[in-house]
Amino acid sequence: MTRRLIMSMLATVAALVAATLPPTATALPARAADVPAEFGSDWHDPVTAAPPVPKPSTESCEVTVAEAQFSDFTPYRGTYTPPAACGDRWSKVVLRLDGKVKGRQYDRLGYLHIGGVEIFRTSTPQPSPDGIAWSVEKDVTRYTDTLRRAQDVEMLIGNVVDDMYTGVLDVKVTLTFYKAPRTVPPAPASYATTPQGGAVPDKVLTLAPDGTLTTPRNSERVLAEVYATGSGGGCEEYWYLSVPAPAPYSCQTPDGPYREVQIKVDGELAGIATPFPTVWTGGWSNPFLWYVVPGPRAFDIKPIEYDLTPFAGLLNDGRPHRVEVSVVGVPEGQTGWSAPVNVLVWQDARKTRVGGKLVTHKEGAAANSSTYTPGTEHRVDTEAGHGLTVAGYVDTSHGRVTTTVTRTLAHTSTHRWTDGENVDGLDGVWTDDETVTVGAYTTRAHRTYTMDGTTTIGADDRLRTVMALGDRAAVSDSRGYRSRLDDTYTGDATYTVGVPRDQRHGVATTTERYRLTGSRGCHDRTVTAVQGVLTRDSSAC
Repeated sequence: MTRRLIMSMLATVAALVAATLPPTATALPARAADVPAEFGSDWHDPVTAAPPVPKPSTESCEVTVAEAQFSDFTPYRGTYTPPAACGDRWSKVVLRLDGKVKGRQYDRLGYLHIGGVEIFRTSTPQPSPDGIAWSVEKDVTRYTDTLRRAQDVEMLIGNVVDDMYTGVLDVKVTLTFYKAPRTVPPAPASYATTPQGGAVPDKVLTLAPDGTLTTPRNSERVLAEVYATGSGGGCEEYWYLSVPAPAPYSCQTPDGPYREVQIKVDGELAGIATPFPTVWTGGWSNPFLWYVVPGPRAFDIKPIEYDLTPFAGLLNDGRPHRVEVSVVGVPEGQTGWSAPVNVLVWQDARKTRVGGKLVTHKEGAAANSSTYTPGTEHRVDTEAGHGLTVAGYVDTSHGRVTTTVTRTLAHTSTHRWTDGENVDGLDGVWTDDETVTVGAYTTRAHRTYTMDGTTTIGADDRLRTVMALGDRAAVSDSRGYRSRLDDTYTGDATYTVGVPRDQRHGVATTTERYRLTGSRGCHDRTVTAVQGVLTRDSSAC
């Protein structure tokens, strides 16, 4: 039984009549005796173990930037005006989305643009018949340049509402501005002299309609961010499961599951990255896994970052330059990925024109081996990778600064399945190692993403998924900064397929532990839900 067939079966069963009770409020963990034998028509609101955004104690102002009910693919459009009472110098700006939905609905992908800049990308939880509420916070201080001026706003969470899919997505997005202290030290002349991640860019740019970028002529650091997501309901929504022909599987691509997000400047490869293997809240044909505890990054989709500073000397000539993003492994002409680009620029305050040059461009040979082994249990083993080093200098008011960026990607996975895909499993590891040297300072990041999951459909039409996901990163620099992230999700969920919603008899135990330690403190939180009831919410720091 293929995933497509499963989703078709689910789409044809009758929806339950939604109750009129309000969404469940966040409560203390339940006792074991309070856990039902199976899911009912209501469950705990979605919760993650991720830390809240740290907020300063200074005076703050709140602005509502979007408030809408999404029932189709019509964007919300409005205007944004910066808060006069908080000036235009802020120590932090925090975005908050509050949403609610009830009835029946799939997970949906959404974005928020302010002044054409994508500042937030998200996906939604799937609701209970009685309704849920959820919230997401994000630090958006890096978009200060955009937020200092009145701007147009566009937001869309594309949705379908009909007699079966009744869930209307009711959302509100606010920005809270925290005033900077009266005495603020002047911004350093170069990002190279700032602590890790400690500088706010002077300009936030987007690409022109023709895909070109024109930077200020005194740019001394250039960073691109790409909100790359494989989605849209096709096979690229779960690209990591695709196989090469002639393997008999429902999702085939010529080169197998390897994906790599590339950015080019004037046709020359400028950056490579591993996309995060996001599992949306209907993923692996088992929404019971994600009803209360979503997978890592599902609600706050992080952009891929590329340091383009080695190309700053080229970009600073005052002319438009073509910037292109592509996803390696996607068949030519096939859709399924969205990859909007923002460009963050730091300028030399003491110089009107900064010259420079690209001096090194070394691309390693791309490797991609995806081997199919037939049998009672079909198997595809994939090993792939790529490397790139670029270096360039800029002649700034404080001297010549050379930036060298080295990035190495690797993908190893084993995909096993049986005829009809009644057993379907993947064990995958993706790594993305990056070293950036700016002058005398070096920053290293080692990112590891893992997925180990199996879905089995038994003779009784009981579908069971056992899943483990990992989002890990270790970052350090030569000035003593250290940070280590370990975000781990585990889940085990079972339900009956091909029956009305109230006859699925769903059961699930899901846990997320989010650990973040290092120079900026410690966060260690674990949440567990059983049959939709929160049974654990504990902190270890």
